[in-house]
Amino acid sequence: MTVVVDDARPYRRGVGIALINADGHVFVGQRHDSAEPAWQMPQGGIDKGEDPQTAALREMMEEIGTDKAKIIAETPEWLRYDLPTALSQKMWKGKYRGQEQKWFLMTFLGKDCDINIATEHPEFSTWKWLPFHDLPDVIVGFKRDIYIQVVAAFRSAVDQIVKT
Repeated sequence: MTVVVDDARPYRRGVGIALINADGHVFVGQRHDSAEPAWQMPQGGIDKGEDPQTAALREMMEEIGTDKAKIIAETPEWLRYDLPTALSQKMWKGKYRGQEQKWFLMTFLGKDCDINIATEHPEFSTWKWLPFHDLPDVIVGFKRDIYIQVVAAFRSAVDQIVKT
């Protein structure tokens, strides 16, 4: 019998970035702190007093070393995911149960050489461009539902990028 415990901890507010190149492929990075495959798009917390758009551009620069992008869409609502119990006790000193994120679709305006994951606080050990619709297939399990929602939210915009 499984016992479900009501977790009253709040969600940490954050942003996520779906960075799309001209081919309609999305940037994904392999988390450097995971021996298992753990690909994800850039994401991170919103600083006190910071608006989500500014946070998204800051996080992109901090995580992948470029600001060569333009915001073209955002999710209308905040999307949530819960961390697995063991991880939620370690992350953010156990203060949060997971994250609620505003996601942004951005077009990449640079070249691959403009991306530099060797940042001051590296998040990723390697990176690649992935077909946008394949995202849910490579993401760590506890984030899969949120990535399905992101793909659904931005599907038509990404399809337009590919057609042009």
